Formats: sequence, C-alpha cells, structure tokens
Amino acid sequence: MFFEVINGNSRKGEIALATSSDGISWGYDRIVLSEPFHLSYPYVFAHDGNYYMIPETRQAGSVRLYKATLFPHEWRYHSTLIDLDGTDPSIFCYQDRWWMFLCAPPAGNASLKLYNADELAGPWVEHPNSPIVRSDPSIARPAGRAIVHDGSVIRYAQDCCPDYGLRVRAFEVSQLTPSAYRETESRFSPVLNRAASGWNRGGMHHVDLHPFHGSWIACVDGWYSSSRHGPRSRGVRR
Repeated sequence: MFFEVINGNSRKGEIALATSSDGISWGYDRIVLSEPFHLSYPYVFAHDGNYYMIPETRQAGSVRLYKATLFPHEWRYHSTLIDLDGTDPSIFCYQDRWWMFLCAPPAGNASLKLYNADELAGPWVEHPNSPIVRSDPSIARPAGRAIVHDGSVIRYAQDCCPDYGLRVRAFEVSQLTPSAYRETESRFSPVLNRAASGWNRGGMHHVDLHPFHGSWIACVDGWYSSSRHGPRSRGVRR
C-alpha cells in the first residue's frame, strides 16, 4: 500500500510503502519516492508486465510518470505525460484507450478535466467536452482509482463543500468516447462519510478498490484534526 507522508523537515510530501501478509494488518516499510517538490496521491498500476506510478506532482508543473525498477521499493522518473500542474491525476484504460481525470487551474477543486491517449506515453489530448465538471467543488476533485468493471466505469469524487474532502461520491459513466462524455451519480453515493467522532471525524476523501478473493477490498483514508494537514489515518475495509 502506497501513501503520502509529510517530511517533518521539508514539509513536503513523500511516497511511503506499507506491507501486509493478509491485506488486513499492515506495517510501515519505508519511503520509496521523494523529490525536491511535494508528492501525494500515489496512483500505482500495472501495464505490459511493468509497474508504474503517477503521483500528484503539481508543484513540478506537470503530470509525471514513474516506473518501478525494483517493485515495490525502487522507482525512477519515466516521462512527462501532460505539461500542466494538475491535481490528483487518475488514469485508467477503457475500450483500448487511456483516460485521465484531473483537476487543474484556474478553478482548482471546482473543475474536472478529462484527457485521453492511444498509448500510455501519449500524446495526451484534452477531451472536447472538458472540463466535464465546471464550478462545482462538491463533485470535481478525484477521490481515488477509477473502476472499470463489467464494461462500465465508476468515477469517485471528493465532496469539498463546505470544506475540503468531507466525503466521497460515486458517479457511473454511461458514455465515454473520444467525442462524448456522460455520467450520473450512483444510487449508492456517497460511499464514504466523515463520522461524528473517531479516526475519520475530520473527513474522508479517498477510496481505492481492488478485487479480493471473489469480493472487493478497499483502502480508505480519514483524518481526525480540524486541519487537512493534521493527523491522518489510513485503513483497509472490506
């Protein structure tokens, strides 16, 4: 499990690793990726026998792709996918094309852009309907891995109203082509909410689902401080 850790000296995010033998009990391993700029939102995926990571690298002014040289501990910069300081880039493959959701200036959390490419390395082009969310911080910012299951796509979004990352909402994508996009909110949405007390009383803004022995397992996060930079907790839920 890859996650963001704040370096106490630099106050910049770095990517760390936790490991587990059963998917339930986890132990901290080490920092696996650090840069002179802030890193967060480690989006790890496999492709053609290799492992890749797209962390948020908006302080570098671009969306950067990293490749594992020795998975899961060693990573190196591979290429720049988009010259844009995008927030929470979320990539997935659907109908033999690559797609990416990300928030981008000037609207920040209120605007969601969509890009696509024939190949992982690009070139990446913006969808003609992008931004697909405009001026709505309650549904724009990505909240984890987009799920492709049984021929359909589920997009997860942070609800940042009235505060950053209070809950996670789910949207079912009903049309996704190089020329068209359509989605509706799932009847199961929201899928995560902050609690009245406890480890996630500050909010929950990330879910990462994976098939697990015929069912599903999810990594989720939450925090229990009034500040988004305060104490956080990450856990695994079935």
